[in-house]
Amino acid sequence: MTRPEHTPSETPSQVDIGSAGLTRRRALGLLGGAFGTAAAARSGLGQESTPESTPTIEHTGVGEMPTTGALRPGPIGQQPPESAVATTIPGAIIVDAAGIDADIEILNIVDGTMENPTGPWVVSWYQQSADLGEIGNILLAGHVDYWGVGPCVFYNVRDLVEGDEINLIGENGEVYTYAVAWNETFLLDELISGGMADLVAQTDDQVVTMFTCGGEFDYVNGEYLSRTVVRGERVIPEAPAATPPA
Repeated sequence: MTRPEHTPSETPSQVDIGSAGLTRRRALGLLGGAFGTAAAARSGLGQESTPESTPTIEHTGVGEMPTTGALRPGPIGQQPPESAVATTIPGAIIVDAAGIDADIEILNIVDGTMENPTGPWVVSWYQQSADLGEIGNILLAGHVDYWGVGPCVFYNVRDLVEGDEINLIGENGEVYTYAVAWNETFLLDELISGGMADLVAQTDDQVVTMFTCGGEFDYVNGEYLSRTVVRGERVIPEAPAATPPA
């Protein structure tokens, strides 16, 4: 059914999620070493001439190849040290398959309710959800249409299919790519009765969940009767191939 244009948009945020448990779970070190290797470089310092009584250090053979963070033999250091994973907050979103290229604003979940996006062309990120680069569920919302405007930033979200890319640009300039895992429409009554908690709950992986209005429009009450929800899963970039020894 075609959505009406120029109608007041019932935002995706008017759903109580107080029981969802949105406490952030920082995951420092879980991805340590996943995006590359550490290189150790030593430089020789100038020294005074070696006294004749001091034995000269000479090359005696080929030693063990230095490692790049793997386990070294011996009882010490059986586990490589974990490094903290850098995280950042999202500043923009690009979804080519849905024609989305928009800034992201920072909003809150107040008394279990997601605040409304402030305009037709901006996407909201809720700071009680996960950061970019962090294990957890990033929550985003946007209008499907807007009074006096018509179709808005998330109008084409309903057309996304599995595998479509969602690119979130962090404030640090890094691009975090997610692949659409599923796209479903839920009745508003179903979400209010408890289904929303599963959608906004934290996860064991890096995911993004996008919300917008969908389904039929109730002209009597001035609201959409459903919500379109898209879940994307992080596409972890491959670590660069190790350079073979000369």
